[in-house]
Amino acid sequence: MLRRALPRRSEARRILLGTLLSAIGRGLTLPFLFIYLTDVRGLTDTRAGLVIGWYGAVTLALSPLGGTLIDRFGARRVVLPCLLIEAVGTGSLALVDSSASAFAVMTVIAVGGSAIWSGQNTILASLTDDDERQRVFGLNFALLNLGIGIGGMTSGAIVDTGRLGTFQAIYLLDAVTYLLPALILLTLPTVGHRLGNRRGVDEASAGGYLTVLRDRPFRRLVIFGLILTTCGYAQVEVGFAAYAVRVVEVNPRVVAWALAANTVMIVLAQLLVIRRIEGRSRTRALAVVGAVFAAAWLVLGAGGLVSGESALFAALCVVACSAIFGFGETMLSPVMPALTNALATDELRGRYNAMSSMIFGVSGVIGPVTAGPLIGAANGMVWVATVVGGCLVASLVALSLRRLLSTEQDGLATTAPASPAPTPATA
Repeated sequence: MLRRALPRRSEARRILLGTLLSAIGRGLTLPFLFIYLTDVRGLTDTRAGLVIGWYGAVTLALSPLGGTLIDRFGARRVVLPCLLIEAVGTGSLALVDSSASAFAVMTVIAVGGSAIWSGQNTILASLTDDDERQRVFGLNFALLNLGIGIGGMTSGAIVDTGRLGTFQAIYLLDAVTYLLPALILLTLPTVGHRLGNRRGVDEASAGGYLTVLRDRPFRRLVIFGLILTTCGYAQVEVGFAAYAVRVVEVNPRVVAWALAANTVMIVLAQLLVIRRIEGRSRTRALAVVGAVFAAAWLVLGAGGLVSGESALFAALCVVACSAIFGFGETMLSPVMPALTNALATDELRGRYNAMSSMIFGVSGVIGPVTAGPLIGAANGMVWVATVVGGCLVASLVALSLRRLLSTEQDGLATTAPASPAPTPATA
């Protein structure tokens, strides 16, 4: 299955290697930023939250500009400097000692991170054919989670809140891992150039974000993504953890086990899922994702109902919720970017990918803001009902998208047309 998922071109395989290496560095620091800012550097919880929120806001604001620059100059000229900026910013976190320096460093990191994901997706799309693109994006997501898992386990054995040097070490290592995909891209001089040139377009890319938004199928896909991520991904960091600790009343360590179960599910199931959904309707797969996310939240809700009667069953519900959610991610991760790039034109591919990545930024603002008040109402049942209902609504939106797509865009396997019958020679 791994051999089948690998892209045909060696350049794409090397880009995937860069994803894995940078993800290991990301995993080193991802779980510990809040702890580092508060317990090690002495920022208050409120200020640390504002610093992290500021990063999300700046990234969201700059993402459209990143898509425009990718289309105008090529992903290579955008991703390379962004990786260098990200490396400088991440390494500078080791020197943060105040709120002002934290805001400054997170601004640098946000500038670097604003176009990396959309740029790398654009590069991968340019290096893969339509029939393999879905598999490659799924493998990319699996490698991302594998790297984060490896990095998280490594840093968990290193960091110590009583020793500043341990945190400084992981941030410097993270900075180095951002340089590795940059070095890989530098060894591929023909990769990542402006895609519009392939069609002989010498002027600037035709159209812009208004052209992208006029694409009715893509507009419907964006609506689906906003609903699903707001009631899905955006709830994991705040809603899931808060409900598990405050309503289900599990130990925070159980939440850590649940996140580990999510990573294990993704790494083990991704290749199998890629194989099973190949040649099947992408819109139906997206609808199934909404149903799976809804099922995950229902399981978590069940844990809240029985928390006072069986602590063990409640803890199992928390872990099972995260694992089920991870299974849904294995279907979403290959299908969403593949469908985005099936709808995109070469001239606007950067903007399409930037708009797709902005979905997570917008929902990342809406989700945490709404989770707190909803969890506080009716012992969390209002929150459960809202996220379950939202995921099911997203499934309906995905099904409505089918009639707007061609068979090829929907990912359905097509058979070669039958050869026409020979025309008899005239007498």
